[in-house]
Amino acid sequence: MDLDLIRRLSQPAATKVVLCVLDGLGGLPGPRGRTELEEANTRNLDRLAEAGSLGRTIPVGEGIAPGSGPGHMALFGYDPLVFDIGRGALEGTGIGFKLGPDDIAARGNLCTLGPGGLITDRRAGRLATERTAEVCARLRAITLPGVETFVEPVQDQRFLLVLRSAGLSDQLCETDPQHEGMAPIVASATAPAGERTAVLVRQWVTAAEAMLAHDTPANGVLLRGWSGRPTIPPFPELWKLRAAAITAYPMYRGVAELCGMTPLLGAHDFAEEVALLREHWDAYDFFFVHYKYADSAGEDGDFRRKQQAIAAFDDLLPGILDLKPNVLVVTGDHSTPATMASHSWHHVPLLMWGDHVRPDAANQFSEAFCRAGELGTILAKEIMPIAMAHAGRLARYGA
Repeated sequence: MDLDLIRRLSQPAATKVVLCVLDGLGGLPGPRGRTELEEANTRNLDRLAEAGSLGRTIPVGEGIAPGSGPGHMALFGYDPLVFDIGRGALEGTGIGFKLGPDDIAARGNLCTLGPGGLITDRRAGRLATERTAEVCARLRAITLPGVETFVEPVQDQRFLLVLRSAGLSDQLCETDPQHEGMAPIVASATAPAGERTAVLVRQWVTAAEAMLAHDTPANGVLLRGWSGRPTIPPFPELWKLRAAAITAYPMYRGVAELCGMTPLLGAHDFAEEVALLREHWDAYDFFFVHYKYADSAGEDGDFRRKQQAIAAFDDLLPGILDLKPNVLVVTGDHSTPATMASHSWHHVPLLMWGDHVRPDAANQFSEAFCRAGELGTILAKEIMPIAMAHAGRLARYGA
């Protein structure tokens, strides 16, 4: 998508667009030959499918399993291969840490290391945020020569590590192999500019593991998503609208805020997110509403819990529909099949409902019906112009 063209064609309008992102929505067949979405009770989504259009998205490219950052950047209309934002910047922005020009940041996981230094749990049992905050307070005692360090809790087992010094580089490999049964990867440079920074990171990790060696269950650290402060064309300026983000998880708040959306704070679960949407309905034209729980269950390999998470979203959907949005988009940032217990490269179900939407033959929101839907199989970055066109927010191109 050409962002300069979008600037030229976008136009204000008295319409409301809601983008609901069910994190990790797409799945694979489970014990009964049906996906989590197909097994879930989704009477409200099915009703929207019957009146709307279905399709599938490719988050980044065929065969590429995306992280949450690239997946959301694409949903917001940015090419994730051009605007490649590391997880560190997203986590930092999400908790209100303002990255400076000499900062590089990484998203950290507290993890459990077993015999031989192998990872037995990448998330340390999804350690409570309060426990992670206590660990972070201890890790702040680690010093590096000529570098200022910051260690901040994010949510559950996640933390933020920021190194501040002139001449640092984010050209580093990640230390998280993203699989249990393996040892953490030793930090190394991916380009000559990263050599000094890699040495510093190795020193910090060695000190952190020595400090946590006798702790349970969090006796190790994993780092990924190295990044500095990014520059992104502001979403509200591109689309000429007022945009808000509603999410209970800091990282997703971070990616939205880096794109120029206003984060609406105070929600700890999806019911509270819907309440925030209702409270601020008149103040904004576009709302990004994030739902995390399908992804968490998928990553845990829990098919039944992912099915239940999708059904729980469906139960709360009428609270959004009661506000009468002009366009409602329901999709995911990537697939997280419970049978794989990880993000995958599979196409993601897409539903679009509202003004000027051409209905197709579907009567159910499922992978099977999405495969044959009116919208076809499209790059995720193409969702925004389609939604904005339905909302009357794109002018005609040419004479």
